[in-house]
Amino acid sequence: MSASVPTRSHALDLGLARRTAPPAAAPPRTKDHHSPDHPPPAPPRRSPFAGADLSASIAVFLIALPLSLGIALATGAPLQSGLVAAAVGGLVVGRLGGSPLQVSGPAAGLTVVTADLIHRYGWRTTCAITVLAGLAQLGLGCLRVARGALAVSPAVVHGMLAGIGITIAVAQLHIVLGGSPQSSVLANLRALPAQLAGLRPAAVSVSALTLTLLLLWPRIPGPAGRLLRRIPAALVAVAGATTVAALTGLDLPRVDLPSWHSHALAGLPEGPALGLVAAVLTTTLVCSVQSLLGAVAVDKLVARTPGLSTRVGRSRLDRELLGQGAANMVSGALGGLPVAGVAVRSSANVQAGAVSRNSTMLHGVLVVIAALLMVPILELIPLASLAALVMAVGIQMVSLHHIRTVTRHREVLVYAVTTLGVVVLGVLEGVTLGIGVAVAVALHRLTRTRITHDEREGVHHVHVRGQLTFLAVPRLNQALHLVPQGAHAVVELDGSFMDHAAYESLHDWQKTHTAQGGSAELTSRSARVRIAEPSPATGRRTGTATIGAEESADCRCRPWTAWRNHQCEGPQSVVASGGRPAGASGPHGAGAAGHGPGRPTRDHPAGAPGGANGGAPVGVDGGTPGGAPAASSPPPSEPSEHQLVRGISAFQRNTAPLVRGELARLAREGQRPTQLFLTCADSRLVTSMITSSGPGDLFVVRNVGNLVPLPGEESGDDSVGAAIEYAVDVLKVRSITVCGHSGCGAMQALLDAGPGDARTPLERWLRHGRPSLRRVADETDSDRPGARMTGREPEDVVERLCLTNVVQQLEHLRAHETVTRALGEGALELHGMYFHVGEAQAYLLTETDGGQVFGHVGAADLTA
Repeated sequence: MSASVPTRSHALDLGLARRTAPPAAAPPRTKDHHSPDHPPPAPPRRSPFAGADLSASIAVFLIALPLSLGIALATGAPLQSGLVAAAVGGLVVGRLGGSPLQVSGPAAGLTVVTADLIHRYGWRTTCAITVLAGLAQLGLGCLRVARGALAVSPAVVHGMLAGIGITIAVAQLHIVLGGSPQSSVLANLRALPAQLAGLRPAAVSVSALTLTLLLLWPRIPGPAGRLLRRIPAALVAVAGATTVAALTGLDLPRVDLPSWHSHALAGLPEGPALGLVAAVLTTTLVCSVQSLLGAVAVDKLVARTPGLSTRVGRSRLDRELLGQGAANMVSGALGGLPVAGVAVRSSANVQAGAVSRNSTMLHGVLVVIAALLMVPILELIPLASLAALVMAVGIQMVSLHHIRTVTRHREVLVYAVTTLGVVVLGVLEGVTLGIGVAVAVALHRLTRTRITHDEREGVHHVHVRGQLTFLAVPRLNQALHLVPQGAHAVVELDGSFMDHAAYESLHDWQKTHTAQGGSAELTSRSARVRIAEPSPATGRRTGTATIGAEESADCRCRPWTAWRNHQCEGPQSVVASGGRPAGASGPHGAGAAGHGPGRPTRDHPAGAPGGANGGAPVGVDGGTPGGAPAASSPPPSEPSEHQLVRGISAFQRNTAPLVRGELARLAREGQRPTQLFLTCADSRLVTSMITSSGPGDLFVVRNVGNLVPLPGEESGDDSVGAAIEYAVDVLKVRSITVCGHSGCGAMQALLDAGPGDARTPLERWLRHGRPSLRRVADETDSDRPGARMTGREPEDVVERLCLTNVVQQLEHLRAHETVTRALGEGALELHGMYFHVGEAQAYLLTETDGGQVFGHVGAADLTA
């Protein structure tokens, strides 16, 4: 029976990175993890023009054709130049670029730059500037500085795009109203009242129809809507407006494509040398940054597309820069617009199912065919319709999502200055202003260090919040000199950086203070570090500073023990049976039972079944069913109330200051997790640690045995079903993961349980695991391959049941109506996961022809 579990290549957005290479025991078909430029020789190879690439190229072509004409119209360039740039972007970048699925062509982000160049220098010189910008990109690609472009603050990039979008929208509004745009945004705004007074109804009606179709087409409901939405909305909007204009005989300016024999090519650049250099640098900067950021965005789209990341390699940014440079040289020489990666076309390419660079190249071929054979049809398009299309694109460049992001990261000032600078002064000036403000903000944050001094119960506390650099040394010394001679002082550092000047100042003060009979301690976010230890002879604290030490002489803690609520115990705190320090790591890793401070370790991580009532209860956290310690274990070293208070105190002191801002945001905005994580209540499973997640990332359901009761079951439990319904229908999670683990006491209890009636709550609950038990028995009797781990069979029947239980609970999940509906709509994915406690190793479930395999996830599988 197939588990129908998504393959490993499905996105598991839990902090675990996507696997880029299959396990050793995986079928040969999954071993194709080579880059698309160096394919492996293993047969069979798909046809160079696969059906998926062909259909994707058609979808991209249908989007690119009207947008290329519209962008050329917005820049004031010959309309053929947009088609030239689209064809060159598809063919040249598609063949030479480093991002196989990114589609390049005339980009809306270059509209303002190109329009300004045409206005200043004319079309032929603009083409020459495009050639020189391409040459500069080739030089940058050879110098391998592509990664450096990504160092530009995202707030600057988003602000630049927003400013360009506003400029485009304001300019195209004049064409929508039946007039002509001015040379700048301010001039367009001043001329807008007169334009509104003299608007042309025919142009307005065609533009309104275009915008209406563009807005409503993606929102057609029902099965028919899903079918119709495959046709790009941009094509439908322009085609619909063109048809209505032709049938009604409206007198409107239309696309004019003169003969290719009269097409203007690049000429020698004419103009002041300094202005031409600035123009080349501006074009190079905008083209390069937009293309490189687009390549990174395409990588993210590929990573979220099931099955695609194993076939398409990550983008090579330096090669992408070389491809973009070559394309700009060719496009400029042939009289085309500047070329850059385009987000709309690239996302459409991925969503349409493209699997290689062939789709991008085929789209370029289709543009060439259209430019040569479809001229009579293209000349029917009203300019007002193209202007409305480009205006909508400009408005979309002002993204509310980007504004929320920069607000959350406190970079609104950078975003606003860049946007206004681009709108009022120009792209290069606006970006320069934005970078300057971004640097100023970073320096302000670096120097914004709060240093306070107070005395509590005879101890002087010096609290440093922020980065401790030489700029803060005067204030640090001022606070340190407030500590009297001979007093006990605690210096608390909340920052993550301390430079040499600050270290020397703190070190010198410590030596002076201890020499005068005082003592000092340094605390950080992770652990308290003692600066000076008392002398055994005099009892006075002397010695040298040990700033940054990870542990003191009498402390057996390690840096990772903070989340365990671990306490430093002296050598006398040992387990009677084994002589191991309390809380120390047992044979199964981080404390065999995973308990908190002072709790003794156990020789077996799983709870020993047994107990009264003749059932098969389980010790969830390694103890007996009643929650008491195992018989061989000594009592805890301190009361549980003290452990709780100590842990809360550590959180309030070390962790709360770091997460308070994020939790405040979550409190305002509400939770928006993208995954439901259903796992066992075992105390050794720390979901946030395993998945590297934080507050707001996971919606977690925990129960004994990670069970999912079937809906309508007798003596069922609605709590799990309610959580599933809430997560899918209300929170709109994109994935559900069922996670089992090794040494599960619930699975051991299932094996030991008799056939009698279930009388206790625990026994009744474990009924929901009996289908897993029957599945194991059926697979054993029929000699069918069951669930296993990569490269080996389960080590015993308990582990096999743990693995099989994950597969069975995934099938139970599909029986829930809300899950079935979401799966049918493609809005949800199911994942299986197994965590081996002793190995501290996660395994992801993959469906193969030979059964269900839990594949190893290692450090090499993590991607940046």
